Amino acid sequence: MSRIVAIVGRPNVGKSTLFNRLTESRKAIVDDFSGVTRDRHYGKAEWVGEEFTVIDTGGYVSGSEDIFEEAIRRQVHIAVEEADVLLFMVDVTTGITDLDATLADVLRRTKKPVLVVSNKVDYGDREPASAEFYSFGLGEVYSISSQTGTGTGELLDVLVKALPEQEQQAEDSLPKVTLVGRPNVGKSTLLNALLGYERTIVTPIAGTTRDTIHTEYKGYGHHFTLIDTAGLRRKAKVHEDIEFYSVLRTVRTIEDCDVVMLMIDAQEGIQAQDLSIFHLAEKNKKGLVILVNKWDLIEKDHTSTKKFEAAIKERIAPFTDVPIVFISAIDKQRILKAVETAMDVYQARQQHIKTNKLNEVMLEIIENYPPPAWKGKYIRIKYVTQLKQVPPTFVFFCNLPQYIRESYKRYLENQIREKFNFTGVPFNLFFREK
Repeated sequence: MSRIVAIVGRPNVGKSTLFNRLTESRKAIVDDFSGVTRDRHYGKAEWVGEEFTVIDTGGYVSGSEDIFEEAIRRQVHIAVEEADVLLFMVDVTTGITDLDATLADVLRRTKKPVLVVSNKVDYGDREPASAEFYSFGLGEVYSISSQTGTGTGELLDVLVKALPEQEQQAEDSLPKVTLVGRPNVGKSTLLNALLGYERTIVTPIAGTTRDTIHTEYKGYGHHFTLIDTAGLRRKAKVHEDIEFYSVLRTVRTIEDCDVVMLMIDAQEGIQAQDLSIFHLAEKNKKGLVILVNKWDLIEKDHTSTKKFEAAIKERIAPFTDVPIVFISAIDKQRILKAVETAMDVYQARQQHIKTNKLNEVMLEIIENYPPPAWKGKYIRIKYVTQLKQVPPTFVFFCNLPQYIRESYKRYLENQIREKFNFTGVPFNLFFREK
């Protein structure tokens, strides 16, 4: 399971700056998860070989001071419930404010690890002022400067020790397929249609965390773990909090799966939040299938499907090699086709192309259309191999890897997709000096 670290604190204490510093520690996936009421930041971080997801919880509250305070407190409650470790940021230049004290009171009641981070300790003479934050009763105070990076190494050393052990789940050998989409798009209807269809064998998987539903699906020649966030309790009445909570779950389920089935509403088309989920899955290099639900409600002619597909591919470009299945969950139309497609994508993601076959095909393509010269220097790609790992990763060995342009990398990716079956599978391309 992915481990989540949430940065909490009042506005303007430097949460986003620390977020950027942590996620840039490995030039990581950083994406605005737009389409919710306010944008959020989610990113990957790594320290001494330990990977975790960082969430910046700040930046959306507004209104009077009372509403302001209440909204932050609600958001911290959600972060406390979902995160594995909490970084409580405070500002050494302002000392303890009423809002800091309120948040500290919330955090004292949690059983999760809380690290108090005194930020803006840019100069040594500010260090003694951090001692004030020991009065929170939350243990050690870590003095840092998120702007310059001072003290962040020591903080990360403590942070990774506080992370829970990576869970090894019983169903690791089974493909994991997660069903995601905006509210009211029909996820629960599809889930119920799949699990109640004919005599499928369904068993709950023990040991899964929190409320995310892991169900073992076995039927019609397929056997996989279906991950769904349906049936969640609403933690708050406020729309923004519900969105934040659901997005936290989406991040976690996407990171823990092999294939993402992204469901969109045929009546509304692909929306901003759909695109955010799509790009999150793509950047995490997960298999992707797009399900267009409620297709039964659309007035159609012989060109409707092609036009709808073209509109989707225009929005998701440049990664357009994604299967699109038109379904009606309520009428159970093509729902088994959706499952079959997800399994095809899973198999494509697992495949390994033999090195001699890869070179036989790709070196001829490269010879016919070599990479363009750069400042009079000719680039020669001599060899290509696929590493034995998932997601698929291809390494091209050449004399001047630093001069290969993005457009040529895309060309090679498209050629691999054309010659071998990687539909719905984002993969990695690396260029190394031979």
